[in-house]
Amino acid sequence: MAASLHLNVRSLNAPFHLKPVAKQSPRPATSIRCASPAAAPPKRYSITLLPGDGIGPEVISVAKNVLKLAGSVEGIDFIFQEMPMGGAALDLTGVPLPEETLSAAQKADAVLLGAIGGYKWDKNEKHLKPETGLLQLREGLKVFANLRPATVLPQLVDSSTLKKEVAEGVDLMVVRELTGGIYFGKPRGFGTNEKGEEIGFNTEVYATYEIDRIARVAFEIARKRRGQLCSVDKANVLEASMLWRKRITAIAADYPDVELSHMYVDNAAMQLVRYPKQFDTIVTNNIFGDILSDEASMITGSIGMLPSASLGESGPGLFEPIHGSAPDIAGQDKANPLATILSAAMLLKYGLGEVNAANRIENAVLDTLNKGFRTGDIYSAGNKLVGCKEMGEAVLKSVDSPVPAAI
Repeated sequence: MAASLHLNVRSLNAPFHLKPVAKQSPRPATSIRCASPAAAPPKRYSITLLPGDGIGPEVISVAKNVLKLAGSVEGIDFIFQEMPMGGAALDLTGVPLPEETLSAAQKADAVLLGAIGGYKWDKNEKHLKPETGLLQLREGLKVFANLRPATVLPQLVDSSTLKKEVAEGVDLMVVRELTGGIYFGKPRGFGTNEKGEEIGFNTEVYATYEIDRIARVAFEIARKRRGQLCSVDKANVLEASMLWRKRITAIAADYPDVELSHMYVDNAAMQLVRYPKQFDTIVTNNIFGDILSDEASMITGSIGMLPSASLGESGPGLFEPIHGSAPDIAGQDKANPLATILSAAMLLKYGLGEVNAANRIENAVLDTLNKGFRTGDIYSAGNKLVGCKEMGEAVLKSVDSPVPAAI
């Protein structure tokens, strides 16, 4: 157990861990079938599902089926509880995050979220917007570390808007601080200046402990990847960034095996487009991470492919695709469910420590892509255009395959 890091991630030979992994039956390296249920009772986990709005219910339905099948093959039982959140909760209860939903999430072993938001609620007051429910959920679960991988898969390199030679081989992780900075800093609000003009103001503020804990998460992740960490800030202008750089540099002394570099956020935004392969692990504050992780996602060709995890010091993690609710295609069977399926794999790996089941899902996604299945957002000539349901069915067939997919 890593004494220097306190983050609620199950042991998986992963960047960090607190909780022990459920014991696994010994098996040959090439085998992915679990021991017979008669040999050992199945492990059971409770999962709170938050379908949300737009395409959320469609992609959650697919991911749930994939989780169930991967679990059954690997000797795992899931108890699912579906709860309303976002616009759906507003329509049902008048609030974006009902107390019952938060309570169910807090009691679960992990939380899987679909998507929230839509035009219908855009004009609501701030406290009645679906997005407010997401902020309340993160606060209620006390998650502070947001992990967003951005990997260009060989099967989809031509889907990137960047030239092939620029996009090919990109494999990076953005570690975003999730609960501090300008999104939560006080004072904030509206007022009047000395000229009588209306003003709006926000505060970018970070305490040492907030920087230190996200730094350790990022260093641990970098240590398990390629050993390079780039800290992104605006220390030439902002005092909060000056403290950020000071603390990141101080924490680096505990990780001599990780190469640390610093980069201003404006340069980082440019470098992500110019030469993204230079990045391994990026750590940054809330607002910069919000922007840079979305930029990094587009290098891959579609945000419909990218998962995320939000983790805290205790309690369940929150796992969700990074895409929005896409109300324009909701209910039309056009959504790409792969980001949600891969979020389910992150849930297994980072939330429950069930590495075999996670790898099974990830390999199934690769196998499905190898077979040419594509939703509209990643379609190219020569492949098979499918909808959300058919893509899910193809992944299910690969999940149940007795042989791991070639990567």
